[in-house]
Amino acid sequence: MPKRCPAVLVVLLLLAAGCSASHDANAVTIGAIYPVSGLQGPGGIDEANGARLAVELANERGGLEGRPVRLQLLDVDRGDAAAGALAKLHRNGVDVVLGTYGSTISAPAAAAAERSGMLLWETGAVGNLGGDAGPGETFFRMAPTGASLGRAAVAFVRDQLSGGLGATAPLRYAVAYVDDAYGRAVGMGAADEARESGQTLVGTFPYAVRDLDAKALVHAIAATQPDVLFVSAYLDDGIALRKAQVSEGLHLKASIGTSSSYCMPSFAAALGPAAVGLFASDKPDGSDVRLDALQPEGRDVLSWGRARYRQHYKADMTPAALSGFANAWALVGHVLPASAGLSAAAVAAAARTVKLDSGTLPNGAGLDLAGPHVEDAGDNRRAVSVIWQWVDASTQAVVWPPAFATRPIAAIPIQ
Repeated sequence: MPKRCPAVLVVLLLLAAGCSASHDANAVTIGAIYPVSGLQGPGGIDEANGARLAVELANERGGLEGRPVRLQLLDVDRGDAAAGALAKLHRNGVDVVLGTYGSTISAPAAAAAERSGMLLWETGAVGNLGGDAGPGETFFRMAPTGASLGRAAVAFVRDQLSGGLGATAPLRYAVAYVDDAYGRAVGMGAADEARESGQTLVGTFPYAVRDLDAKALVHAIAATQPDVLFVSAYLDDGIALRKAQVSEGLHLKASIGTSSSYCMPSFAAALGPAAVGLFASDKPDGSDVRLDALQPEGRDVLSWGRARYRQHYKADMTPAALSGFANAWALVGHVLPASAGLSAAAVAAAARTVKLDSGTLPNGAGLDLAGPHVEDAGDNRRAVSVIWQWVDASTQAVVWPPAFATRPIAAIPIQ
């Protein structure tokens, strides 16, 4: 995985880019709310930089009917700051907003957008929303849902791994998750997939990040004698749980996590050999998407994005950066040009109408946004996710699905 730029440098570059075209009265302004500071700052910076890059590409290709597109970025590092940020953007005449990376930010932001008649275009967060979010009308989610990531993780173990794990009986699954909007969405998706597909679910283990006693939680998990552990965690608690598994001798046949911990370079950097063999269900990474899995437009845009991102930030696009880039490009490169106007209602109507085949976007996704009043309202039915594996202490590879795999699945025993 690539090294990141120093955080201060990246923030300065990002904020400077957010001010571009600020003096052009003809510019089309899009809002953006991301956590570029705080606990979610590293991923939020990456995703916001990806979104900024999509705007740069749009402007390089002529803007919106000749008008430059401007990104007005606000740093929103926690959920209770989302409503104030959206109100500020609304006062500035901004109705369409990109965001948010964090599921704890996305839900209150979606509710605030619905109250204000704005549109929130979610580029990365995967957590559940409340009933006041306006899905399919004022909220659209481009990334895969948390539930789908959790389900994909269990389905992968069940369908692709179980035969090679040496089990003499059906595998036993345990699910540990941080007890917030993100963790519950992903963790319950994993638990539901295990339960509904006839697997043995031995327990679910919610926990609070601030009160986490990793060793005590691992003891509780071990008491259920799982073969497979699924973990939905943030970085620090995910590392703590993995260290406790090793120190307390919790022996597993397989372990798989998700986006905010198991996929991150810092996760393996902190764990070293203890990360090797672990899997993660997440979004694709900019440096590892295979061009032959994409449509011609996807190949073209990804090639441009890889080169320009490295030019700006001296690094390859992480999963969060690619998510921001690809999903913001869907808006500025396809939906806005097809919209009858720049109001939230007009953009929402275009969003429901524009359809893109899978592989058209540079992360391998397509575009098919569900309208309101259906079970998956506001969700992108052509979102894409992959399964990663740490093959050594500094290298992870995509191993599933085959169209995106950069290496075959390896039978690597875990500690």
